[in-house]
Amino acid sequence: EVKSANKQLKVWNFELSDAGIYTCEYGSRKVRISLHVFKLTISLDGHFLQNEVPELTLMHNSSDPLSDLSIRLFNNNNNIVIPETENKSSQKYILKLKKLEATDSGTWLCHVHSDSPVINENISFAVKVLGFRDPEPQRKYATVDSTVILPWHLNFQEIDWKESFTGQLNWKQQESANAHKLRDFNVIAQRVQQETNKSSHFLVETSENTIQVKHLSVHFNHSGQYQCQVAYKERRMWSEIELVVMKVSANPVGPLSKEGKMTLICEASGPLLSNAYLRWERVNGTPMDVKNSKPQEVKLEMNISAAGLWSCHLIENNERKISLHYRVEEAPVWMNYVVTGASVGGSVLVFALVCLCIISGVNWQRGRQRAKRMERARQYLLENKTCQCQQ
Repeated sequence: EVKSANKQLKVWNFELSDAGIYTCEYGSRKVRISLHVFKLTISLDGHFLQNEVPELTLMHNSSDPLSDLSIRLFNNNNNIVIPETENKSSQKYILKLKKLEATDSGTWLCHVHSDSPVINENISFAVKVLGFRDPEPQRKYATVDSTVILPWHLNFQEIDWKESFTGQLNWKQQESANAHKLRDFNVIAQRVQQETNKSSHFLVETSENTIQVKHLSVHFNHSGQYQCQVAYKERRMWSEIELVVMKVSANPVGPLSKEGKMTLICEASGPLLSNAYLRWERVNGTPMDVKNSKPQEVKLEMNISAAGLWSCHLIENNERKISLHYRVEEAPVWMNYVVTGASVGGSVLVFALVCLCIISGVNWQRGRQRAKRMERARQYLLENKTCQCQQ
């Protein structure tokens, strides 16, 4: 478009081939202008999954090469971004950045500068990073029979991600075990469309941008690794939550009699971190009523002889993560008498049995001796009769 009033040439939608020297002639006057054209492209069309590495390509075309061109990048928070690698040529600059996080979504800026000729150009470009709000692996602790919710928050609505993608939830009880698929889901037009549960033992719920596994009454064998996986154009990302469940028990079960003994057992379902351990202690007890496990031990047994409220704690980095109580009831007085009576009665019964065995043994021995005497007497009589007949 040429505006004759002030001799302006207006050009839209520049291409690299538009670069060059433009000459304006008016009468005897001639003005020459050198046009430099820059084209910035970003890999994957600016749509990334978290932890992916973007690549920027800046193309430059002009009649004269630029020797002192400098490039600076600013992220969505207006902080300078230093490329991990930089490959330069006379007309092409390739910049590889660090891995992206979900918080890197927004408008970035590429500032192009040159002293001769003077160039100060800002080129903005959009970066969208689909990811989890908490991408790092997490550990969640729970006690048996409690309610547990394992959530994954995706940011597709916050960054206005319009592309469709799929996902699934998996669970495996141990690192070496096979994974079980819990649920498939699709996200279309920024809405989660879920399919039927793959397992009837787990409740999976979805909301606007959250997928979660919910245990209304968690069992000890519900522990393990839960993974939410997202796939977009054959690229994948995932986030894991490890669930550790703790339970307590006693042997024997029941009231503790006077001068009786009982073993309290506290057990965690999975391996603990190097700075984690279990602790038994009696509420309002003495320092003697405390026992710690060795680091990373998943089972702690403690022999006790005192009734009361006992607590098992899972401690990590000197912080109590979860606690579970076990109340040891003291046996009633009449039960102590019953136990004592049973003990005494048992002792008397044993004594009576021993005596009976002794008496029976003595009588048996006497009977055997009497039988031997009668046999000798019968033999003697037979020998005497034989002698008389011979005479």
